[in-house]
Amino acid sequence: MKDYVEHQVKSKFERVVKKVFKIICICILVFLFLLLFGYGFMYLWNWLMPDIFGLKTITYWQAVGILVLAKILFGGFSGRKSGKGKPSRKKCGPGRKMKLKSDFSKWKHYDSFWQEEGEQAYNDFVARKTQENNDTN
Repeated sequence: MKDYVEHQVKSKFERVVKKVFKIICICILVFLFLLLFGYGFMYLWNWLMPDIFGLKTITYWQAVGILVLAKILFGGFSGRKSGKGKPSRKKCGPGRKMKLKSDFSKWKHYDSFWQEEGEQAYNDFVARKTQENNDTN
């Protein structure tokens, strides 16, 4: 029984150590990513902006400050999960489906309308607009 308890304590301790190690590694990787992202932004700014727009070159901390400012102004800190960029879709209930089907059912008459009335109505409209333009000139 003593061996079993020791094994449980040891395995629980190992799991905690592994989790702490993973968290530390993830923090280091995030820090390195942010460091490289700021440096990349600074490099692109100093490469493009002075030549294109005549702006001054910036330091690393100015680049990080611009990125933070852009995040505040355009991205916000809403705390939503990663799905925030997905457009929301309204659920299509049975009543809505019937309404959509009835709207499209009218299109079956489009070709016959255009052949009988539409072409002549369009020609009359063009003639009327041409006449109005001639009257204003």
